[in-house]
Amino acid sequence: MSESGTATGVVVREPGEGPATWAMGSLFEHLVGPGHTEGLLGVSLVTQPSGIATPLHQHTHEAEAFYVLSGRVTYRGGDETWELYDGCFVWLPRGVPHAFRIRGDEPARLLSLTAPGGLMGLYDEVGIPAAERRLPGQDGQPPEVELPRWAEVGPRYGLEVLGPPIPE
Repeated sequence: MSESGTATGVVVREPGEGPATWAMGSLFEHLVGPGHTEGLLGVSLVTQPSGIATPLHQHTHEAEAFYVLSGRVTYRGGDETWELYDGCFVWLPRGVPHAFRIRGDEPARLLSLTAPGGLMGLYDEVGIPAAERRLPGQDGQPPEVELPRWAEVGPRYGLEVLGPPIPE
């Protein structure tokens, strides 16, 4: 099944449908984006391996929300830090400095929402199309290729890096 009801604006995705990107050693499966929501919302299913961490950063264009489907995540928002697990939810207003690190022995699966919906375009520009619905291996993009792209492309998406990642 592909997207149905496009004449009415309804988007339906079955598992494994829609575009997918490998970035940050992770899998980003796009469920709905700005092209389907008049720019208002972006929703992705994100799978990230243990150890993945973002630097402390902020977004100047959008707010974010995460719902932890499975896994453990240390999440810093502003001056507070939380240990998130299956079923935890985080809302992050635009402009709040934040960072996270995936913990434990298993990958984390997150439902990621952005409002407005353009942020996932950054991952598409920096990453590469996913060959399969799995975490990238040797067929993924090496960090020495991907990291300079974040510095180049990120500012166009309102991404501002403010500091180092959460320590291991």
